[in-house]
Amino acid sequence: MRYEGTVYRPPSEARSLIVQVTIGCAHNRCTFCSMYKDKQFRIRELEEVFEDLKSARAVYPKVKRVFLADGDALVLPTDKLIAILDKINELFPERERISAYATPQDIMRKSSEDLALLKEKGLLMLYMGIESGDDTILQKIDKGVASADMLEAGKKAKEAGLILSVTMISGLGGPRGSAAHAIGCAKLVNEMQPEYASFLTLMLEEGTKLYEDYQSGEFLLLEPRAVLLELRLFIQNTNLESCIFRANHASNYVALAGTLGADKQRLLNEIDTALKEDDFKPEYLRGL
Repeated sequence: MRYEGTVYRPPSEARSLIVQVTIGCAHNRCTFCSMYKDKQFRIRELEEVFEDLKSARAVYPKVKRVFLADGDALVLPTDKLIAILDKINELFPERERISAYATPQDIMRKSSEDLALLKEKGLLMLYMGIESGDDTILQKIDKGVASADMLEAGKKAKEAGLILSVTMISGLGGPRGSAAHAIGCAKLVNEMQPEYASFLTLMLEEGTKLYEDYQSGEFLLLEPRAVLLELRLFIQNTNLESCIFRANHASNYVALAGTLGADKQRLLNEIDTALKEDDFKPEYLRGL
């Protein structure tokens, strides 16, 4: 396998075969993100991808999961994606799941028929970063879409039969935007009803616009207690039927895991206990 630059994947894809079908991120303007700043976006040639898949087949006797990287693999034209999926199915008949990152823009550019065809060819799950459900915050971070666009994209993916995993970021609105951020996220996932939802906690990275805003005093970080109160407000306002929820990333101050809404009260109780005991992960143990 050949990898160009640092390769990122969701925590749940830790044991997956990672295949770069794009290099970088087509949007690459989010003010909080430095993941692909050092990469010039491009779509890899099919033959390069096929060679990597053949190399992986020669090395790995059993591949259950395949993850298509980099930042928004779904930006590929549908015919190219189908060719890649067909090759994966040919070389790895034992595979159980193929997944990819997708931006809301990627999903909206695909027709419903294209999404259904990709599902038929083996694409099972999409990871979509919604970051916030508040339009003011989304505009400030230069997400490129509004909450209504993300809702439309999420519903479109689900209607095509794709499993949807969405990610949000605690603290993204700072102290002033905290309540709007929490309630906006809850409103968005309530309407979207994704199968999976997770929260990371904001960690500023050098080289990003948001880091510069923090250095100048224009943006303020939330203290750990405020992060937990924000997350509590989110959970309190959720009305989810059966959504696997995770806030146990290395960046989080308190590890939370459960199903919303079955475990809603338990999760609230765990947050209350952490708040009462000031039991937060120390900064030196946090990471991205």
